[in-house]
Amino acid sequence: MANANPELLKWLNECLARGHSAENLSRSALASGWHADVVRVTVAEALGEQLVAERPGAPVSRSGNLPEPELDRSANYVDTPDRRVAVWSVMQHPRVVVFGNVLSEGECDELIALAQPKLARSLTVDNRTGGDEVNSARTSDGMFFNRGENPLCERIERRLAALVRWPYENGEGLQVLRYRHGAQYVPHHDYFDPAQPGTPRILARGGQRVGTIVMYLKAPEQGGATTFPDVGFEVAPVKGSAVFFSYARPHPDTRTLHGGAPVLAGEKYVATKWLREREFV
Repeated sequence: MANANPELLKWLNECLARGHSAENLSRSALASGWHADVVRVTVAEALGEQLVAERPGAPVSRSGNLPEPELDRSANYVDTPDRRVAVWSVMQHPRVVVFGNVLSEGECDELIALAQPKLARSLTVDNRTGGDEVNSARTSDGMFFNRGENPLCERIERRLAALVRWPYENGEGLQVLRYRHGAQYVPHHDYFDPAQPGTPRILARGGQRVGTIVMYLKAPEQGGATTFPDVGFEVAPVKGSAVFFSYARPHPDTRTLHGGAPVLAGEKYVATKWLREREFV
């Protein structure tokens, strides 16, 4: 594993103090010949020190916009550059929108086929270290694509960016998950807990998560709904549909606690897209 470079770290800290963005500094360092792994680790350390120093005593709202589909005048559909997406249901708080026809059946099947050879026991983010860990709360199998890894991923990701009006570059790569009989994901939040020591390292790659899109690639025969316990809302896993929700700050009062209910018959496949504040690197 690469280590932070003291010379690069000193330069980054000086530039960050003058108000330069981490994204621009990362690009400059790469253009100057620094190895990508060294840049990533050193930027994470520089931002980690800065974020720990500025960590608030209580959560505060972030400035700036959030991902948000165009739903003026109670729209029944949203046109993206390559697909008309149906609007099935809308909730204001938490901000939840259920969409139909986000993916075609063929796209669902192709994404599953591309993911299957790489599926392994799903990991969760360890907020104590900023790394990954196996967690008994999540009993699915999963894998990650890099953003734009293949033509199918790029087409879907650009469609999602247009759907919720959020930059393509601010999205993490798609994660595909398989839930077999009995598998579930207990209720959780998708944002990174600011109080955890590993969070600054995670935030260095693109800031907080601000939105989630869960797409259903294969529906089980029974069970497997996406649940929102704080508001008593469930989304059925209909193939080709998706649920989008956003969270203005990393705090439970966003009421975005959600989970994947146990699959009671058959199996479920989903693809998840997480949206960050800034460009995800």
